[in-house]
This record gives sequence, structure tokens and C-alpha cells, in this order.
Amino acid sequence: MIDLRHIDAWVFDLDNTLYAAECALFAQIDARMTAFIRERFTLGHDEARRLQKDYYVRYGTTMCGLMVEHDVEPDEFLDYVHDIDLAPIEPHPALADAIDALPGRKYIYTNGSVRHAENVAGALGVFHLFDDVFDIKAAGYAPKPRREPYEAFLRQYELTPKRAVMFEDLAQNLETPFALGMTTVLVCSDAAWLADEPHEKRPARLGEGADHIHYATNDLAAFLNAAATADLAAQAD
Repeated sequence: MIDLRHIDAWVFDLDNTLYAAECALFAQIDARMTAFIRERFTLGHDEARRLQKDYYVRYGTTMCGLMVEHDVEPDEFLDYVHDIDLAPIEPHPALADAIDALPGRKYIYTNGSVRHAENVAGALGVFHLFDDVFDIKAAGYAPKPRREPYEAFLRQYELTPKRAVMFEDLAQNLETPFALGMTTVLVCSDAAWLADEPHEKRPARLGEGADHIHYATNDLAAFLNAAATADLAAQAD
């Protein structure tokens, strides 16, 4: 049984979580990060790719590495990498219905920008269902999985961790929510959105079954529909 009757705050990552990673939308973002570095520093593709991944590993996001090491302006980077073709994203009425039926408040928490969340969740037909978006700028450019932005998120919306659930496609980004007392759900995928990552190291698969993962699913809408949730209206009465 998926028992989420204690939950009154629903927190969703955006990329590869609200939409299926198989559509390869994030592959476009990933490629544009490489292109940004290649063009900015006049590097070959392989060297730009190496630098991108090095910054991701050492700083949590490629953007943070560029900010620290090269004073890159974050909005310039975000505008560039999120200038993508949204055609792979189609409206998802089943997901919209499932999110709409959830009791309590709903948030998008992303290492991307509000504008990117508006575009992608809008294409899915679910953006209007969320109370707010907590993006990388709201986090003070501190990316997941650092603890400070999660704490800032919880403070900003006055959420009780034990009554909140976090949905993520990256297992390491669920370690801090778990430590804070949140319920954690890993949204898995077999999509090869990183062509240079071997199958067993694809981020969506890392950590599945780990102690800090309460639930795992490869179908977000089906998972939400199957979950037992509270009747908040009845509780208010």
C-alpha cells in the first residue's frame, strides 16, 4: 500500500520527473550546456563536455561551477540552456487529473528557472495546478542536494517536513529531504538521456532501493492515483 495519508504538501522536481525522461527533453538542455561552454571558452566539444561534467560533480550544477570559476551571469546561462524545442512534451491529462486530486498544497522545486518550469509544466497542462515554483534563484543559486535550499524552501512555505513528500528522478537529491523528515519518491527511467553515461550509471537508476528512498515508480500518474491520501476537507469539519 502506498500510504500518503499524512501528506498535505506535494513537492515535485521538474525535469525527468513531471515528464517522462524518454522524451529526451533534458538531452537538449544537456547538449546546450556543452554548447554554452564550447562557445564561451572556444573549446572543442570533448573538452567542453569534460568541463561541464567536472563542474556538475564538484559544484552540484554546471551553472554553479561556471559562476564560481568564471563569474558567468546565471540568467544568461539559464536563458541559453533552456532555449529548447518543447515539441516532445505533450499534454498529459491523466497526470493533470492525478495532481489536481491531491489534497493540500503543490509545488515545483527545480534547479532550473521559473520560466523553464512555466514552459514545460505549461506544455504538460499541469502548471496551473501548482501553488508556486521554487527555482534555483529562490534557492540563492545553491543547488540540490545541498541542505540549505531545502531548509529555505520549507521555511518559505511554512511546511512541516513530516507532512511533505518529494518526487525526484535523482536519488542523491532525495537524501536531504529524507534527512529532514520528508517522504521520498524516486521517479525512475531507463532513458539514455546522457549518451556518454553507461546504463548502470544513469542518474534515474542510482540509489533505487536505498534506505533514503521510501517509494520508487516509473509512472508518476499511476503512482499518484494508487496512493492513499487524506481527506483534508473531512478533517477540517
